[in-house]
Amino acid sequence: MNLIKLCVGAERVEDLLDWQALHYGTGPARHLTRMWPKRGDEILEGGSLYWVFKGVVLARQRILALEEALAPDGTPRCAIVLDREVVRTEAQPRRPFQGWRYLTPEDAPPDLRKGRAREDTLPRELQAALSEIGLR
Repeated sequence: MNLIKLCVGAERVEDLLDWQALHYGTGPARHLTRMWPKRGDEILEGGSLYWVFKGVVLARQRILALEEALAPDGTPRCAIVLDREVVRTEAQPRRPFQGWRYLTPEDAPPDLRKGRAREDTLPRELQAALSEIGLR
């Protein structure tokens, strides 16, 4: 089982990479969330967090752990601990939503083939259009 989340404030995968490098150096990244996943055991069996950038899934990170954490105001939170490797995926359009959602392996976009992750990316609208007609 996987999770899917909007990457708020990031326009490109590189924005996520830069933000995580600034805040976590080379250690695992953490994403704080208000709700604890009820299906945590399934997620920890190889699940990933899929990131949505401006309406399109473009990347994922493997979930390493779910940990108890506190927000700056002392409110309990769930920290999703992420592998620092960001795997680019084929573009898959997504409508906006709040928080995170479960994403089954069958519904998750496939990873880009090795070597394609460094290619120039197509405009987001074109990626979404190609994905909608099945030409990823």
